[in-house]
Amino acid sequence: MAYILQLESSTSICSVALAKDGKLIDLLESNEGQNHARLLSVFVQDILQRNKINSNQLSAVAVSEGPGSYTGLRIGVSLAKGICYANQIPLIPVSPLQAMAEQVITKQTELGIDSLENTILVPMIDARRMEVYTATYDANNQPVKTVSAEIIDEQAFLSDLDSQKLLFFGNGADKCSQIISHPNATFIPNIFTSAQFMCKLAWKAFQNEQFADLAYFEPFYLKDFIAGKPRKNILNT
Repeated sequence: MAYILQLESSTSICSVALAKDGKLIDLLESNEGQNHARLLSVFVQDILQRNKINSNQLSAVAVSEGPGSYTGLRIGVSLAKGICYANQIPLIPVSPLQAMAEQVITKQTELGIDSLENTILVPMIDARRMEVYTATYDANNQPVKTVSAEIIDEQAFLSDLDSQKLLFFGNGADKCSQIISHPNATFIPNIFTSAQFMCKLAWKAFQNEQFADLAYFEPFYLKDFIAGKPRKNILNT
């Protein structure tokens, strides 16, 4: 019997899930925005307490590895590493993009998708302006193209769309729906990052002992952080 705690903080969704042998048993999440510093550790404490589980009973902690929000990823990874260090348990990195693809596969019938055969899944995380973090997966959630930052224009994904169906989803897909126009392009609304869809991926990694090095693991930012220009600088009046 293995309890795995899942932490998702790569976007504006703050989400914590608890799984037993890969099966979801509890979930706490908020879509109030960037409140991860305030909510994530509280959610962890609450979800363990209401399931009468101590942190030393956990077998591992899975954390969203990125890409996504710099601040959110740092908060999630810092908390996950702290729990792992304190309890001498392994850390499991999970891609938020692959977890969103898992959500679409799991909810296929609910989403009204007849078949995913010969279809490529394209999760997208907003990277500001007309850029998104994305990757592509097949119907079995196996990677087809690795994670990248893509600037979206009329030519984006055109070569893929000419040969197969693509399903676009995630908080970065909304701004693409007005630009990517092709008969093989389908946009699925209301697919957001959530720790509950990390469970299956984390369980598979746990069974295969695919663990991160606690001492050296860092979030997968993909791009260097660029600080925004202050709106007002008292030294330049």
